[in-house]
Formats: sequence, C-alpha cells, structure tokens
Amino acid sequence: MATFKAIVIEKTETGSKAGLADFDERNLMDGDVTVRPEWSTLNYKDGLAITGKAPVVRRFPMIPGIDLAGTVETLTHPEWKAGDKVILNGWGLGETHLGAYGEKARVKGNWLVPLPAGMSARDAMAIGTAGYTAMLAVMELERHGVTPMSGPVVVTGAAGGVGSVAVAILCHRGFQVTASTGRPQEADYLKGLGATEIIERKELAGPAKPLGKERWAGGIDTVGSTTLANVLSMTRYRGAVAACGLAGGMDLPTSVAPFILRNVSLLGIDSVMRPTADRRTAWKRLESDLDRGKLAAMTSEIGLAEVIEAARNIVEGRVRGRIVVKIG
Repeated sequence: MATFKAIVIEKTETGSKAGLADFDERNLMDGDVTVRPEWSTLNYKDGLAITGKAPVVRRFPMIPGIDLAGTVETLTHPEWKAGDKVILNGWGLGETHLGAYGEKARVKGNWLVPLPAGMSARDAMAIGTAGYTAMLAVMELERHGVTPMSGPVVVTGAAGGVGSVAVAILCHRGFQVTASTGRPQEADYLKGLGATEIIERKELAGPAKPLGKERWAGGIDTVGSTTLANVLSMTRYRGAVAACGLAGGMDLPTSVAPFILRNVSLLGIDSVMRPTADRRTAWKRLESDLDRGKLAAMTSEIGLAEVIEAARNIVEGRVRGRIVVKIG
C-alpha cells in the first residue's frame, strides 16, 4: 500500500478535526494529472478550513490547501508532460477536491497553469492565491481606468497576505497607496512595501455615511462589511473599488449613493473559478510587477507539521504577510 504524508481533516460529532497523517494514495480523487507538490502556502481560507471556523470543507476526509506549485509526475492530459513545473490554485482545491497539503495530488489538467520561467516554485507560493488575487484586483482597477494619475488608492487589511502584495504591486506601478490596518505596529513594514500613508482600521470601522469626503480614486478591499461601505463612501467621482475579501463580514451596510451620485463602481474579484486566460495573464504580470525583494521581506516559511498551528494564527489575525509551506 502506497501512502504519503498529508494534513487530513476528518468530520467529528462536534465539527471537524485536522491532523498530520499517512494518506492512502488509492483514495486520491479522479484527475488526469498527478502532481508532486513541492510548495504550498497558507491563506485565510486554509485557516478557516483547518480550524473549522467556517464551512469551507464540503467533503470528508479532506486534504486542505487551496494552492500548490510542483512537478507533473504522471498524466493522461494532452497539454502537459512529466517533469513540467506547474501552479494550481482555486477550482475547489482543498474544499471539494483533495488539496495541496500532501506529498501527492491528483487533479484535472485544465486547472493547471505553467510556472513562469523566471519564478521558482517557492516564489510562486510566496505569492500564492493571495498574491494572485491581489493582481486580479489591480488588473480590474486598471481595466476600469484607474491609473496613478487618477489619484491615491487605499488597501484595507494591508498587513495581511492579499493586502501586502496589493500594496507592493500598486507601489511598483507608481500608485500613491494608503494602507489601512488594524495593527498600527506594522506601519514600518507597510512603508517598506511602499505605502505613503498608514491609517488605522478604526477610521473605516464605524457606520458609513451615504457619502463621505472624497479621498481615493480607487481601492482594494479585503475586509468587507462596514470597512468596504466606508471606502465606497469616500471614493472619488468615477472611481472604483475591487472587493476580494470578507474577513470583517459578508454584509455590506451601505446605500446606493456612491454608485448613482458619484458613479463609483464596485468590482467583485473571484479567484477560484477564474478563466485560464486571466490566470495566465495574472501570473505573467506577477513575474514582472512584483518586486522580489519586497516579496522576500513579507514571506516566512514553515513545514507541513507546522500548518495547523499557523492556521489558528491566521484566523486570529496574528499573521503578517505571506507564509510558504514546504511539502515533504
């Protein structure tokens, strides 16, 4: 019997429980490509899945981990060959399909994208779904016409994974960035990524006015709820806000005023089911538009055995930047 090490979430009478275990290769799910994951990462969604704080996992047992970078081993898919270096994120990995926190994964070949030539597997997972989502948000703002000449932009949850990469990318692109964070002690870290202004989360935490003072030409919001409502109310005429997170809640207590009186656009960012063409564009952009030095400064590394404790920390807001996970 062939087994491999994996983090496995089992259903219990009171919820679920995660642990490091030997997983039988015969129990891998259907797929036309078998990949050897070399690196993964820890995202907020992974934290929710492992701790059971939200119903992320839809089948049990589940190997969590929503993204991986690794090497193709065996396949019946025409696009890939053994030895190809690939990236996978989204498509239900770690939610409905056995995920990345194991030494082997069997997946669908059309979920994969090639690892950019100038990027290592570790680099790709230092970026991970969080950084890929941040790039999708930047691309949507640009598509809407928000440029550095439009004015300053705001990033909420700026010290987190998506926020950190968003700040770094926007600054690299020439934007003046305001970073909003609930951890003011991270001000120097955020300034090191390029932020020109740091504001505390509480400035955007109260009930939102229908229209506030116009402050930003655009924004990337990772928080949701009253934070997003406040950002919308303070966005300039014909500005846009890309929403990609809900750490503060799924509700949106706002009015139609920003949309019909200031022509503000709310841009929803989905990273899970994104078409392949967008994925390839985003990863290509990440190869050139993200400063590797800044990426290194925001990244720490753990092993598979440390994932469960790190998952608790990320859910409780004690993680700064990005965490890469070395598999095997």
